Amino acid sequence: MRTLSRTLPRHSARLLLVALLLAGCQSTGVTAPVTAEGGASSASPAAAVQTAAQPRLPFPDWLRALRAEALGQGIRAKTFDRAFERVKLSDRVVELDSSQPESTRQVWQYLDSAVNEKRVQNGRRKLQENAALLNRISQRSGVPAEILVAFWGMESDFGNSTGGFSVIDALTTLAYEGRRAAYFRTELLAALRILDSGDIAPERMSGSWAGAMGQTQFMPTIFLRHAMDEDGDGHRDIWGSLPDVMASTAKFVQANGWRSGERWGQEVRLPDGFPYDQAEYTIVKPVSEWRRMGVLPAGGGELAGDNPAAILVLAGHQGPAFLVHENFRAIMRYNPATSYSLAVALLADRMADRPGVVGSWPRQEPALSKDERMELQQRLAALGLEPGTPDGIVGANTRNAVRRFQATIGAVPDGFATKGLLDRLRQAS
Repeated sequence: MRTLSRTLPRHSARLLLVALLLAGCQSTGVTAPVTAEGGASSASPAAAVQTAAQPRLPFPDWLRALRAEALGQGIRAKTFDRAFERVKLSDRVVELDSSQPESTRQVWQYLDSAVNEKRVQNGRRKLQENAALLNRISQRSGVPAEILVAFWGMESDFGNSTGGFSVIDALTTLAYEGRRAAYFRTELLAALRILDSGDIAPERMSGSWAGAMGQTQFMPTIFLRHAMDEDGDGHRDIWGSLPDVMASTAKFVQANGWRSGERWGQEVRLPDGFPYDQAEYTIVKPVSEWRRMGVLPAGGGELAGDNPAAILVLAGHQGPAFLVHENFRAIMRYNPATSYSLAVALLADRMADRPGVVGSWPRQEPALSKDERMELQQRLAALGLEPGTPDGIVGANTRNAVRRFQATIGAVPDGFATKGLLDRLRQAS
């Protein structure tokens, strides 16, 4: 951790902080201009700090501007001063932000870890132990108890791993010198509003290195919109109160579009000759249309209902396929990664004694490294197949380009990027 004394080594950190706060603390005269919506306007001192072309201000000057903006938003001076009394800039947070480990796991490896038997059994036990609370919240919100517990398990291993970083230290570090300073400045100001409301003390406001808080890892802005005081003690406590954790999570998921009484989706079997260019999360058809195309439930029978749905295929024609509904999108609004959302859905199913994945994953396929994914995109672009900007992220544009190439070589055009496909691209160049 970097204290202020490391930023300006000739001064005591605490004395320096007090001095700079007092210098900018004639609080009746340093409020930032406020827009009609109540936020700081672009003319505020804080907004000027965010201009990318300007050099970074010395930390004490930056903190003084932040204080002015916070007070201008109605945050009390004593709240700000207590929160920043022992603030530290964290080298570890900067390191984690700038060098996040590259993901080289295939989706089935991720699911093996996320939906493991120990987590399933722990989740079933949590469902039983907290049945009265969960049923009450589920009936009110329409979000099934197993979905709430699945989020809980995924985000913090049922409250056992909520992160050991000071949220104020982490967000201050990222707002001052992170890659997304403006975003984290907004989250930092939201965290100060939480402290100002008295929901939590600064020393208890712990979370991840990126500022996600509590047992289901809310960012501060999400907390302000959705946190609830379910236990009635006057505090919205997503760190220590399970009623508050579950009620807050249910409110967030409900606000994300959860439809009461509907499933997230189901595993399906695709017919021979299925047009895999239709297997994209963005392509939505009524269930009746998928049924007409020969799509069947993996467990047998016929597809029921006629709600809008998409086909999700994460490992090409060799792997399982899933028909996903609007509630899957509600899960994705919690975390936009399809693998994460599928893990929540499958974990919830397993905890509710529904079957797991029936189809087989192509476990023989090794993952492409980021360099290999970029090479794949570059070679697709060289052939005029329009994969988008080579960035190592295999999204819809890259998958469509892969399909076009697969069609030219007589392969099933499922958009699944493999090492074998990269080898064929190398031969074609």
